[in-house]
Amino acid sequence: MSTPLDFVALSLLPMKWWGDAVGALRAGESPADVLTRLITERPQQEPLDPAILRRRAAAGLARAAAQRIEAVIWDHPEYPVALSTIHDPPPVLWAIGQVRALHGPAVAIVGSRAGSPYALEVARALAGDLARRGVVVVSGLARGVDSAAHQGALIARAPTVGVLGSGVDVIYPPEHRSLADDITTDGAIVSELLPGTSPQAFFFPRRNRIISGLVRAVVVIEAGQKSGSLITARCALEQGRDVLAVPGTVLGGRNRGGHALLRDGAKIVESADDIVEELGLGVVAPATGSTASKGAAATIEDPVLLALTPGEPADLDEISEQTGLLPPRLLPRLFELELLGSVRRVGGGRFVRVDRPC
Repeated sequence: MSTPLDFVALSLLPMKWWGDAVGALRAGESPADVLTRLITERPQQEPLDPAILRRRAAAGLARAAAQRIEAVIWDHPEYPVALSTIHDPPPVLWAIGQVRALHGPAVAIVGSRAGSPYALEVARALAGDLARRGVVVVSGLARGVDSAAHQGALIARAPTVGVLGSGVDVIYPPEHRSLADDITTDGAIVSELLPGTSPQAFFFPRRNRIISGLVRAVVVIEAGQKSGSLITARCALEQGRDVLAVPGTVLGGRNRGGHALLRDGAKIVESADDIVEELGLGVVAPATGSTASKGAAATIEDPVLLALTPGEPADLDEISEQTGLLPPRLLPRLFELELLGSVRRVGGGRFVRVDRPC
């Protein structure tokens, strides 16, 4: 049986290997075997030693345990299904706070670190409106638009998720420590990096694929031509997520990146209604009493359920092939069926149909 140690050791391999590592895991290879094979097949100038990687992994797990940091490994049911479907998901997602905030409908709001008062106001308002509709707001805890988005969700007393380019116990920027603490009350701070890892410039472009990987759509507010938010938007498009943008002033160049997205077909966002309508997002409450009977009846002929054999797990690609639904449209339906109790999430981004006796 796989252990967290095996997955953490895998996460210490060069990040450019992660896509192949997860591909091997999806094919059924054990993380211990993947670790040994990749090190053997891909010699480095400075050779990697599996024993040293495992010792580092053990130290990271010990540090995490001392700080109540959860290590959510790739094949655990708590690992976010949406993230598990991207090409190179992290073998381990480290989390402080409420891991349950990583499940269900989510939208990312990103933008300029030097956001104008207009951009910050829009970010707070959009985040608050989405949060009140049951949508989890995801962002990068950065200065400017990111922090305003988190604040908007918190004002609505709803969970929000911050994704770091450092270990989850190394808050960056440091002045956002109080904001991070507030987020972890109902939401979560997450990272793919081993606890204790300091922020480095090259971690942040990698971090952006995690932001987009966790969500249904990315909303860009006030992005210049070289904004890091455009990296997140590009990751979203590569992952099959929707990209939306808030229009702004044409003066000063603040919005050139966002306006370029709009010219390329991104949907214009003026309110949370635009986002909800574009994505068909909605919140399905757990069914009880007579509502449960209606929910059960409504799912009998559901094409997603018909594509699943009771008791046999299937991943998103298999269900997509059977139903003809693309993953960005399939995931919300699977989440709804999960809330109705008709499917259950299992490890490795897979779902299994649950047939209950009459």
